[in-house]
Parts: sequence; C-alpha cells; structure tokens
Amino acid sequence: MDDEALAEELRHTIGELVRAVRTVDTMPSGEAAALGHLDRGGPQTTAELAQHRRVTHQSAAKTVKELLADGFVRTEPHPTDGRKLLVHITDAGRARLQAEREQRSGRLGTAISEALDVEERRQLSDCVRLLARLTDRLRSS
Repeated sequence: MDDEALAEELRHTIGELVRAVRTVDTMPSGEAAALGHLDRGGPQTTAELAQHRRVTHQSAAKTVKELLADGFVRTEPHPTDGRKLLVHITDAGRARLQAEREQRSGRLGTAISEALDVEERRQLSDCVRLLARLTDRLRSS
C-alpha cells in the first residue's frame, strides 16, 4: 500500500473509531470540545475558543452561554481589554469533562479487552506511539 492510500485508510479508520467512542457521550460535542480547550489551554475569550474549535463566533458564544447556564464555566473581565470576557472552566465543568473522558476511555478499554489478544494489545501500544509521533509532526508543519 502506498503512503497516500495508507493515509486515507488511517484517516477513515480513526474517524470511525472516534465516532464509535463518542456514542457514549452524554453532553453535546461542542460543549465537551470547549471544556476540553479551556481545561488544556486555560482561560480564553469566546473569539479564541471559536478560533481553536474552528467554528463561528456566534456558535462559540452559544456554547459558552449554555456552559454558563450549567455552571461549567464562569467569565471575568479581560485584564487588558475591558470589552472582552475571559471564559474559565469551573470545578463542576472539569468534573463533567472528566466524566465524559472516563466514559470514552471505558468504552474503548472494554473494546480492547474484548477484541484483542495480548500480542495485538502490544501492537496497538506500539501504534499509539506512532500515532503520537504523526500528531507531533502534523502540528509542527
């Protein structure tokens, strides 16, 4: 298989894997994604969240409004630009995000246990390291 065909098969398979794992999600993907960005990247403006998620400002603002209503984020004035607000993840938001992550990991872990033998699990472990290297390469280019 040439590199282009391998790349397409990898893209398709990872996409299918992600969709299968997300079937256990209990919160909208946009909200989980926003909480994830805040958890990893710290406080951000709505515009920054929109840029990171590659959605419109209006979509990000709607998501922030929903997260505020649920108590998963809080806002405070931006320290250098009084026209902006910084969005922070709350402890409740972090706990909700962690619960989503644990559900996904649990679903995936169960599938690994049920579908793969010991040698296949070792191979998968090697593949995870390779995927991490590919991810680093893609981020740096």
